[in-house]
Amino acid sequence: MHEEWGPLAKLVGTWEGDKGVDVSIHHDDREPEETKFRERATFEPFGPVNNTGQVLYGLDYRTQAWPLGDENPFHMEVGYWLWDAAAGLVMRCFMVPRGQTILAGGKAAAHGNRFTMRAEVGSESLGILSNPHMAEHARTTLYTCDVAIDGDTWSYDESLTIALRKIGKDYVHRDRNTLRRVG
Repeated sequence: MHEEWGPLAKLVGTWEGDKGVDVSIHHDDREPEETKFRERATFEPFGPVNNTGQVLYGLDYRTQAWPLGDENPFHMEVGYWLWDAAAGLVMRCFMVPRGQTILAGGKAAAHGNRFTMRAEVGSESLGILSNPHMAEHARTTLYTCDVAIDGDTWSYDESLTIALRKIGKDYVHRDRNTLRRVG
């Protein structure tokens, strides 16, 4: 892969991991529960994208996650990971089928193996949007994602702070996994 993709170049390909842990409140429960899961993610390069002086290189990505032992996915995402070399900024914009979108970002070194991305509700540049129902009942207010890439494995640890109206308090939904390159 070429220099243009910066730290994202190392993610091109297909990845799988079965060490995932999801900690979240499940439907009517009031306390977080842990679900172990397996995941498959694909990253395909594209670019350049020229935005009035800004040049981005990106990865089109898709991921699905299944509880261990289950054939039905409980989570899906589609989106892009983007690299802005001039700004030293890595970004991830994605949508989940709950009707939520996130554009998160953070500083990164072009040859780096670790970076953190962040988004906040209300931000006009790195923010979070939800459909009307989710905004009223389970508004995501903060998203963070720590990424570490090490050769043919990469791992993430992400959290979403969610204001859950039903229980009248915020809770943190956390996902983490380590994936290995399979293609």
